[in-house]
Amino acid sequence: MFQQFQRRGRLAAIAAVTVTVALAATGCSSAGGGGEGGGEGGGDTTITFLPKNLGNPYFDTSNAGGQEAVEEFGGTFAEVGPTEATPTSQVSFIQTAAQQGTSALVISANDPTAIGDALQEARDAGTKVVTFDSDTDPEFRDIFINQASAEGIAKVQVDLIAEQIGDQGQVAILSASANATNQNAWIELMQEELEANHPNIELVDVVYGDDDDQTSFDRTAALLQTYPDLAGIISPTTVGIAAAARYLSTSEFKGQVALTGLGTPNQMREYVEDGTVTAFALWNPADLGYLAAYAAKALVDGDITGEEGDTFEAGKLGEYEVGADGVVLLGDPFEFNADNIGDFDF
Repeated sequence: MFQQFQRRGRLAAIAAVTVTVALAATGCSSAGGGGEGGGEGGGDTTITFLPKNLGNPYFDTSNAGGQEAVEEFGGTFAEVGPTEATPTSQVSFIQTAAQQGTSALVISANDPTAIGDALQEARDAGTKVVTFDSDTDPEFRDIFINQASAEGIAKVQVDLIAEQIGDQGQVAILSASANATNQNAWIELMQEELEANHPNIELVDVVYGDDDDQTSFDRTAALLQTYPDLAGIISPTTVGIAAAARYLSTSEFKGQVALTGLGTPNQMREYVEDGTVTAFALWNPADLGYLAAYAAKALVDGDITGEEGDTFEAGKLGEYEVGADGVVLLGDPFEFNADNIGDFDF
């Protein structure tokens, strides 16, 4: 996708605009806790974005891309979500959005099955469901907007760490939550890639920072204490890689232990520039949210149903086709390093 992105020009800085509102109970349980939401624009199409958790820079960027798309086609944008990324924390927000009659729900799932019943109830009420970033089981949604192929995401991270540690030594993975669908798929594929093509690299541990900065920071410290010969860390989560880089940057391990994974340029720029991190990867999260919003609109308008072979227009991104199992692929991951990180602002 970033190869396409570069052809379209550099991404302008996108600020996530969120207007805090109180969610009306409207007869549903508030067991998931409080929430935040924002809305702009008018029209009959209402698109509600529900990230894994609020206050996450990755989702701030992807949701801003979604808002940009919704404003382009004249719909109404809203953002709601929990403060913590736990398996069932999204349930009450799904229920409330459906009861408020939102046209489409765009959600990054914290768990593939725990929110399934709530999503099915929303669909039964007429709400279209688009998953993005992290999928549910396919029967609970209409379309999944996949940031890149799982194989491509796994391979680029393994290739980066292998290059940085001379293709030998001990490595560990610092993931998000233990239930995250996308993280677990990537980790499984990374393990397969290591076993098949990098016999001299030993994966010694997989730990979870729950997409929380301080928890991820502490997990990094614990890894380095537990494995004194650790050569590298892979963190396939934007919160995790930034927290790990923050720890390494002021520790004795800076320049000794390699760190790569998935991050945003604005989070990682200082750590690339100071030599803590050599290279990392990601897709454009703003484009991911933008594409998800246009897919939601196409579903609401009846232009597509989520069947394989369906096509739809996604504004500045052009035409996309629905693949097997209702999956739409944004594109390929892109490598950021000291030579190019200054060209990006998100």
